[in-house]
Amino acid sequence: MHINYFGDMQNPHKAKLILIRGEGMDGLSFHLKAEQHIVGREGQLIFPDDPFVSRRHANFFYRSHKLVVRDEGSLNGVYIRIRGAVPIMPGATFLAGEQLFRLETVSAPTDDGPAPDATVFYASPRRPSKFRICQLFRGGAVGITVQATTSSLVIGRDGADLNFPEDLFMSGEHCRIDENGGRYTLTDLESRNGTYVRIVDERELEHGDYVFIGRKLLRVEVNTN
Repeated sequence: MHINYFGDMQNPHKAKLILIRGEGMDGLSFHLKAEQHIVGREGQLIFPDDPFVSRRHANFFYRSHKLVVRDEGSLNGVYIRIRGAVPIMPGATFLAGEQLFRLETVSAPTDDGPAPDATVFYASPRRPSKFRICQLFRGGAVGITVQATTSSLVIGRDGADLNFPEDLFMSGEHCRIDENGGRYTLTDLESRNGTYVRIVDERELEHGDYVFIGRKLLRVEVNTN
């Protein structure tokens, strides 16, 4: 791991990133003192051991005395730990435990009619649904897909609508997706390890935020003194 900085800037909001180790302990600290801080396989914060980090993955910079993270067109995105409930759009991806999910809307069922010999195709019954959750595997393959049978769907380790009993990073009831009038909300159910949503373009950061880049988890600390 290599760390390099541009010249210092006069900014009252000095911030740093804390690398969180696998056991949840604080690791290395990266002091954000420059105009910009590129994270990737090249730049100011380099993670050459992470195959999921793009060459130029993200940029941490200051705007109007606020720390901002911007996705620099990375393949795997930048994920922010949510606080409570946040709006989420169809097509958005989010992390819970070690699982990656995508929210999708569900079109109205269509009846293609019987085959030419008048035989009707047999299949599981289709129930009305407003949305579905798709598990995404490495390489983009789709794993488990579950259609919500009500306006809410809970993801967790056990006792939820969609369960991952072998995922040790998943809480019993980890997060919930709600639909209300065509709008969707993602809520973290006070899970131990948090729920993370992929940002679109850029996001302002606050003290105590957590950011996933590749397989690296970083905590934001902002000193406003």
